[in-house]
Amino acid sequence: MRCEVVAIGTELLLGQIVDTNSSWIGEHLALAGIDSHFQVKVGDNFDRMEACIRQALGRSEAVICCGGLGPTQDDITREVIAHIMGVEMVRDEAIVDRIRQMFESRGRVMTDNNRRQADVPIGAELIAEMPGTAPGLVCPIGDKVIYAVPGVPYEMRTMMEGTILADLQRRSGQTAAIRSRVLRTWGHSESGLAEMLADRITELDVLGNPTLAFQASGIEGLKVRITAKSDDAETAEKILAEEEQLIRVLLDDVIFGIDAETMESVVIDRLKQRGLTMAVAEAVTGGILSTRLTEIDPAMATFRGARIGHSEDGSGDAAARAQAAAADVRRDFATDVGVAAIHPAKSEGHRPGTVFASIAIGDQTHETTMALPGDLSRLRGFTVISLMNFLRQTLDGAPHRKRRSF
Repeated sequence: MRCEVVAIGTELLLGQIVDTNSSWIGEHLALAGIDSHFQVKVGDNFDRMEACIRQALGRSEAVICCGGLGPTQDDITREVIAHIMGVEMVRDEAIVDRIRQMFESRGRVMTDNNRRQADVPIGAELIAEMPGTAPGLVCPIGDKVIYAVPGVPYEMRTMMEGTILADLQRRSGQTAAIRSRVLRTWGHSESGLAEMLADRITELDVLGNPTLAFQASGIEGLKVRITAKSDDAETAEKILAEEEQLIRVLLDDVIFGIDAETMESVVIDRLKQRGLTMAVAEAVTGGILSTRLTEIDPAMATFRGARIGHSEDGSGDAAARAQAAAADVRRDFATDVGVAAIHPAKSEGHRPGTVFASIAIGDQTHETTMALPGDLSRLRGFTVISLMNFLRQTLDGAPHRKRRSF
């Protein structure tokens, strides 16, 4: 079963909106065992949309059209699909009433142009899930099918998870269970991870199941995705668990979390388990670290606060200033742990991207020097995850190198 994705909207072509929908759909099609060999974008033009969708139907058994279901004049996905089906559209008054109720529940009045969203090609089925004002469509084309979903990510995902993925599996005759697990790592490059796992990857190339894939995700770390396929979910989960243990032996403490865990959530959990509180001195990261920590700990029960200052404040060399900043912020916020990262002064002669980090826990201090790449934005992101990884390893008692390069 092959399924193609057609992302619709002139704003996608102009770069005004980043097309995250296609990548999400592609990922979930793969996890559902549905092949997807093409993804295309097309602007809000009837002829080009028609040509694009017809081409997709010529290559694949299913097409997912994402976008163009709104109430404005340039939202013409319904019309194009009806034309391809060779049918007229009818207005579903029940959908009109449902849209009206949505507006009234928010204290607003539905405008007449919203009625267009209730126009349905004859022979098409409405997708049951409708979290917004745009209903999704299942449109048969002979033995093939077009799905139409809104461009709003939450609405699209709701319809994909609620109806489309299961319908695709039913149409394909797919009965196998496919499960995936993401191991999040930090401390090695993508090529470094590939080298560490080279022998296992070779073995899996022969076995064919499970499979491994790498994904560099910036401040979220490097991801190693394990995907397993079996006749039932229980067996697939067992395969995942066994492979995870093998990879953990090979990568050791480079792995900091799994699936939705972030470095910040892992660190906050570690601190909670030990009954510790923390404050940070943000000379490099400019408040980014505090923002991410308070997303995990909004009540600030564990993360108590931060001070943002200049990297050249204080006396002594960069290492000494980092130690002092960690000790000072720990004292000022009356926490168990103080964490600091600073740039050295230009006069100290360090290469660009050098960051000095220090952790104060009780009367003990821990230091490391990090060599980080990138412009200021990437440097700050890498500092956030590297500093929190340093804290994670310190809390776990793991050995750490004096200088880390990324």
